[in-house]
Amino acid sequence: MVKEIIVEPITRLEGHGGLHIKIGANGKVQDVQFNITSTRFFEKFLEGRYCEHIPRITPRICGICPIPHHITPTKAVEDAWGVEIPAPAYKLRQLIMNAKQYSSHLLHFYALAAPDFLLGPMADPALRNVVHVIKEMPEVGAMALKMMDFGQKLCAEIGGKSVHPISAIVGGMKKSMSEEARDSFLKQVDEQIEFTKKTVEIALKVVDDYFDVITNIGVIPTYYLGMTKNGVHDIYEGDIRVVTPDGKKIDHDYHKYLDIIGEHVPAHSYATHTYYKPAGYPEGIYRGNCLAMINASDKMATPLADQALKQMRERIGVCPHNTFAYHWARIIETVEAMEMIATLLKDPDIVNPDCKTLDVEPRAGNGIGMTEAPRGILLYHIWSDEQGMCEKANLLVATNHNIAGIEKSLMHVAK
Repeated sequence: MVKEIIVEPITRLEGHGGLHIKIGANGKVQDVQFNITSTRFFEKFLEGRYCEHIPRITPRICGICPIPHHITPTKAVEDAWGVEIPAPAYKLRQLIMNAKQYSSHLLHFYALAAPDFLLGPMADPALRNVVHVIKEMPEVGAMALKMMDFGQKLCAEIGGKSVHPISAIVGGMKKSMSEEARDSFLKQVDEQIEFTKKTVEIALKVVDDYFDVITNIGVIPTYYLGMTKNGVHDIYEGDIRVVTPDGKKIDHDYHKYLDIIGEHVPAHSYATHTYYKPAGYPEGIYRGNCLAMINASDKMATPLADQALKQMRERIGVCPHNTFAYHWARIIETVEAMEMIATLLKDPDIVNPDCKTLDVEPRAGNGIGMTEAPRGILLYHIWSDEQGMCEKANLLVATNHNIAGIEKSLMHVAK
């Protein structure tokens, strides 16, 4: 007799998911399915719409990472129409992307992961939540809330709203930051940098406390799909870099993503699985998200983050396959995000009103936009007709990239 255990929901990020574990008559795990609602229906929402309207629709795909879902289709339309944006717009987009990276990663670490790590996996489940963390560790809780608040308020200042932004337009950004707002956030930067250093200390203690878990549970060799700019970690622009299970790095022009990424729905699952299908290499599943980005990068873009990356590689190697190392990689990206925020806020272009171009003419064509969302690469491929109407869209979101890897790691842990 096969027994089925259903854990639902797993997540509400980019869809509603459920975990199904099938146990055979011998008491051993036979199969693990991670089923999640597809975002494919958004592709149909976009057909027949003005391409300029797409960035106002797609952020509704996800309430956690709406900013990458706002910026990426904007870049795709600009690619289709041959639009170049001014430097101030480029820097504003980088700033809002890093603000979202900062707040999202901190939410994940402190609200989702920390209750298990800081209180211990054997603690009463009723106590393993962010409310209890704040109660038992008020200083850590207050710091975490101030960090997330900083990131979200910065997103709101640039995006018009912290969730489902409205600021990016084809050709740039609607407006620059005011000097008053810029100065207000700059006053908080030094404190936020200290907070990130403290967070690294907390994370490294977690690593020491759970090093056996990190090195032995959920160690799944896969390919990895990340984005780098000349080998340097970058969440706004770059090319696709694939890392093989043995650590070899292969760069691909993201415009040719269909040459290297395939999709299929396996017999045991309702969810679409993606896989790597390069010429000269065996096909295989890949994982995205922060560990994939870290494994793909030769170095981080900022000094404190690069130092943290070196610490990680000294402990678990240059291309670790440890699923629990995703938490470690997430903290490294958090440090870089804050350093990028500090640098960009000091740039005079952030308050430069010349942040959009009026030289925008709709035309027939297709364009691709790519950014790194907090949980993996976003690829938006948009086809436009002569009037600037969307004829077709192909969206690959973080969930698409990770389902097969999630199932493989869950199978390993369940067994």
